[in-house]
Amino acid sequence: MQSVLNILEKRISEVICEVTGQAGCAAFVKPATDPKFGDYQVNGVMALAKQIKTNPRKLAEQIVAKLDVSDICEPPEIAGPGFINLRLKPDFVATNLVQVIKDPGRLGIEKVDKPRTIVVDFSGPNIAKQMHVGHLRSTIIGDCICRLLEFEGHKVVRQNHIGDWGLQMGMVIMVLVEGGYRKVVEDGLMEPGHYITEGQHISLENLEDLYKNITQRCEENSETARKAREWTVRLQSGDPHAKAYWWDAKAITLDACFILYNRLGVKLEAKDTCGESSYSEMLPIVVKDLQEKGLAVESEGAVCVFPEGFKDKEGKPLPVIVQKSDGAYLYATTDLAAIRYRVGELKAERIIYVTDARQNLHFQMIFKVAEMAGWALNQARFRAETELVHVTFGSVLGEDGKPLKTRSGENVKLKELLDEAVERARKIVDEKNPELSKQEKDKIAKAVGVGAVKYADFSNNRTSDYIFSFNKMLAMEGNTAPYMQYAYARIRSIERKAQTRNIDIETELAGIKTLNITEPSELDLAKHLIRYGEAVQSAVGDYRPNYLTAYLYDLAQKFSGFYTNCPVLDASPDKRPTRLLLCDLTARTIEHGLSNLLGIEVIEQM
Repeated sequence: MQSVLNILEKRISEVICEVTGQAGCAAFVKPATDPKFGDYQVNGVMALAKQIKTNPRKLAEQIVAKLDVSDICEPPEIAGPGFINLRLKPDFVATNLVQVIKDPGRLGIEKVDKPRTIVVDFSGPNIAKQMHVGHLRSTIIGDCICRLLEFEGHKVVRQNHIGDWGLQMGMVIMVLVEGGYRKVVEDGLMEPGHYITEGQHISLENLEDLYKNITQRCEENSETARKAREWTVRLQSGDPHAKAYWWDAKAITLDACFILYNRLGVKLEAKDTCGESSYSEMLPIVVKDLQEKGLAVESEGAVCVFPEGFKDKEGKPLPVIVQKSDGAYLYATTDLAAIRYRVGELKAERIIYVTDARQNLHFQMIFKVAEMAGWALNQARFRAETELVHVTFGSVLGEDGKPLKTRSGENVKLKELLDEAVERARKIVDEKNPELSKQEKDKIAKAVGVGAVKYADFSNNRTSDYIFSFNKMLAMEGNTAPYMQYAYARIRSIERKAQTRNIDIETELAGIKTLNITEPSELDLAKHLIRYGEAVQSAVGDYRPNYLTAYLYDLAQKFSGFYTNCPVLDASPDKRPTRLLLCDLTARTIEHGLSNLLGIEVIEQM
């Protein structure tokens, strides 16, 4: 089922082209901001009238005269200097709802005609470090984008580009070896496993403390720094001893990350991990290729590319350094190698990077170099239509308006953040539902606590900073996860109540042939339900989950108005099936949006 918006835009665009005699004219149809003007509004007529030098209201009248939307809308109305307002017919709304009923899996939303292979690069934790609040937005926004794209029908390849190469790895290996940590050795081979010292397994917290210690030592002592570089060289040369310790440092880190991904409901697995080390053998090839194309040149001993349009504060060309004077490679080299791999091997037609806005310049320059080299354009092994996209987001701030930190000034650990959210949610559950079992309370607290953290992030414009507040995100009122989860549970409670009154909902819904929609609040809810596909389309089109959360919140609000004004279980026999159906579709839509697209648990009882 096509969205109403798409149908209207297609029909109106065709009429505009006919009236103006110009090809390629597109109608700009938007949901009306004020219901008193209708459901949709056609904008852009005034701009088009100015372009072709005619009166905008006259042009609007010509468009309306030729426009046939009688199967969808009431007669169009012209307002002001040239706005065209459209109001949906109740019969059309009812017919569309019947189509949604027949498609419970997708709620009447079509897949894209031409699915693409899309790589999404997100999360990206560092080895030997715990994930902190700075990883939250990339991880959950990236996961949401993947879910939205998959729902549209695309083939999505998740890529967790972890920081697992370079000098920091040499430092980690050095501190493990010199700290007396040993590994269980079988048949004389250093097999991946866990470190043991004095009978104790090492945790990621231990590993992070060791890393902090060695980092400080390297800064203070040149000899320590030299040894760390030696271990780095040994690792990058393929030394099995160094590689075994490196492998296990990754395993310890990722084991902890996967626990957090599971808690967050994020779909990232071991097979999705493709870090900096994955491209180590490709780095010399990248540099050589850039040199052979005449793009990379020597500058002050380093190998650099100077992409057009980028200058420093003094107006001098800004370089992308792909190899340092000592022969070492940089993040830029790895990112370029990743593009080559994703386009050439994964056959990506679009690559999306989900990082904070501070990396904007870096990716602008990397994308430009990839374009200059032809790696994202038409080359023998590469697909001509590859698109590179940088999805940015703002920072998570504390109540003081500064980046969220602990009292000691460190980044708040993501595990601790989630623990506190669940703990606070549990206290609320204890207060409101003391009669529930411990198991039920734990389940609700987990769903509400973690859901509150995610929903609060999603409901904000991703490009903006936002203030992290447990009190606001755990509130039962307003655009929050607890409110949405309660709205869902409330509807399901109606269904449970129906069973106690021997009302067979399944039978009543199965017997519906036509819908009886007459009350204003029924029609208002029904119109909103058939616009779910438009909300999904907007969210995925601009990679903005807040479009989806705004829709879901409005849906919950409209359901509340409907439930207040329209009795459901006590309705007359001719009304009750339609109202039960509106309840069921509202619950299904909230569940689909929260659980399937945002990765937030719904609960049957709160």
